[in-house]
Amino acid sequence: MSRSRKQTLEEAMERIEKAKESRKGSRSVRERNVTLSHGSGGKATHDLIEGIFAPAFANPVLDLMGDAAVFAPNGTGERIAFTADSFVVTPLFFPGGDIGTLAVHGTVNDLTVSGATPSHLSVSVILEEGFPIETLRRIVDSMTEAAAAASVAIVTGDTKVVERGKADGLYVNTAGVGAMRPDAAVSPAGAEPGDRILVSGPLGDHGIAILMAREELAIESDIASDTAPLHELAGALFDALREDVHCLRDATRGGLAAALNEFAAASGVGIAIEEEAVPVRRDVRGACEILGIDPLQIANEGKLVAVVAEGRAREALEAMRAAPHGGEAAIVGEVLAEPAEMVFVRTAVGGKRVLDMLVGDALPRIC
Repeated sequence: MSRSRKQTLEEAMERIEKAKESRKGSRSVRERNVTLSHGSGGKATHDLIEGIFAPAFANPVLDLMGDAAVFAPNGTGERIAFTADSFVVTPLFFPGGDIGTLAVHGTVNDLTVSGATPSHLSVSVILEEGFPIETLRRIVDSMTEAAAAASVAIVTGDTKVVERGKADGLYVNTAGVGAMRPDAAVSPAGAEPGDRILVSGPLGDHGIAILMAREELAIESDIASDTAPLHELAGALFDALREDVHCLRDATRGGLAAALNEFAAASGVGIAIEEEAVPVRRDVRGACEILGIDPLQIANEGKLVAVVAEGRAREALEAMRAAPHGGEAAIVGEVLAEPAEMVFVRTAVGGKRVLDMLVGDALPRIC
């Protein structure tokens, strides 16, 4: 596909501005105080960002609202991606990982889905007085191993200690940078009618693993977090399709539903997914049914959502399945011209249901 079919940065910005205008007034903070819902990645989070932070800090880089800021420092032609994240997960250790691996993977993945090759990270920690040194050592060792596996260096950071009872043990803040791939042209506003939607594997593992560990639910299961670095998987996808990868996200807070609704709103398109095509492990689906949770709205920490050009979906699928952490990838839906800014699911019985973002989150403090 020629570059002429891809949006230029100016076109993407114009579309985002129109979308913001059309939603003006719908994104406002009505609560008098911050709630846990404001950290969920769902509608309440978007209200907080668009009602408080985005207007105050508005600039052409921030307004794109990607997983990382992409820019050329000092006007040079070399673009870099820069991202920051904080991790407040409870419990600190869970099946499949801990707060340390989660922090490294989350930062690496935000750079990766922005089209960058991650290279350097910072790590800052807020420790509570009385936190066990041996536990801290375990978490630092996890971060060291995760960084080595992702081929990134931890090069700077900061440490603060607060009074006992003020930090729930440990909070971690990270930042990361990486050089942009020259063949990457991804944007939340890049989805076009006819594009296909892919996910890199089964959804919901992380959220359910955290919930079961936190609540000590009496459900017999081997569910573990899917936390993983996705740089090789995304690299394989870019190598195969280059600029025909239109949108890319890691489906973290808010799950697949949040990622697709963000694409639909920014791109001014509709999105339809096939219920039977979306991979969800049997144990996860069963736990969701018991708890009354939709697996499409649950956070993941090792899954990509990709929007690729029409006619390239099969190549994308093959590339993802051949890469680490992509062996169970699936084509799950398509981009439509209408209904604009809406995501819906075609159900197994032939019906349709709207797939919206949650206002809050049934599972707070999961990343």
